[in-house]
Amino acid sequence: MLNKQLIAIEKTFGHSDLTQINEPLLDAWGLELYLKRDDLLHPIISGNKWRKLKYILEHALSLKSHKIISMGGAYSNHLHALAYVGKALGIQTEARIRGEQAKQLNPTLKDMQEWGMQLEFVSRSDYRQLREYKHYNELPSIQGGEYWLPEGGATDLALTGVAELVTEINMDYDVLCVPCGTATTLAGIVNSQLAHNHQVLGFAALKGAGYLADEVKKLLKNSDCHQNEWLIELQYHFGGFAKVKPELINFIQQFEQRHKIQLEPVYTGKMLYGLYDLIAQGYFKTGQRIIAIHTGGLQGNRGFIK
Repeated sequence: MLNKQLIAIEKTFGHSDLTQINEPLLDAWGLELYLKRDDLLHPIISGNKWRKLKYILEHALSLKSHKIISMGGAYSNHLHALAYVGKALGIQTEARIRGEQAKQLNPTLKDMQEWGMQLEFVSRSDYRQLREYKHYNELPSIQGGEYWLPEGGATDLALTGVAELVTEINMDYDVLCVPCGTATTLAGIVNSQLAHNHQVLGFAALKGAGYLADEVKKLLKNSDCHQNEWLIELQYHFGGFAKVKPELINFIQQFEQRHKIQLEPVYTGKMLYGLYDLIAQGYFKTGQRIIAIHTGGLQGNRGFIK
């Protein structure tokens, strides 16, 4: 049974609704599009952040860990959520932040620090080295009672929490779309038995993300899913991770005006831009129903507000 502290946190969550998106473009191609609103779960630990962390935290608590150490960028949604939930659980948190420390902490890092997370800035070469450590006890400097959590929560335990997302979908569908950073969320969806016989389509948020396919295969090494059930689109990164272009910002602003749903340009905004572009190219079959996952992370918008 899930830890009582985690159950208490989950009881405070909102409901992740399915919202139908009506557009002339969809009508023209005979398609239905729904947005699964995981952004509504919680203002901070929303979307795939909670889903990935849930059973990782359960494992850390079962080991009586007193500190969780992880890694990410300066606007990391994963670290932001971990810092918040660490404070709620009474567990110390520590972060390895990619790149040099700026003279002034950005809003994301300030939140993390205020919630008690210890921040350590590391060089990009050292950060790449940290990616080699995949297991909770594998970090060379790990001490007793400490728990190592790879970038983005990319572990087998994350797949279990993400799979719960699929069980909440109470309608038939043909395609499930999700943005990809580490592609752990995509792997969790594919790993769900309920997702079989449907196409899972990922949209990479970073440039040069061809390696993500291998990362997904590693996460799914014990699964009976097949390669033809999922695909990662690589061309909608807009120059790289957290990089934007005017056409992306314009798309997001227009989408928000039409549907009153807030997006962010790092993950969900890029996914929807790419999805609309594929629709316009006739990528999908007439009559298909598409569900796109809003993975939350709206706090990241603060990095783009000037």
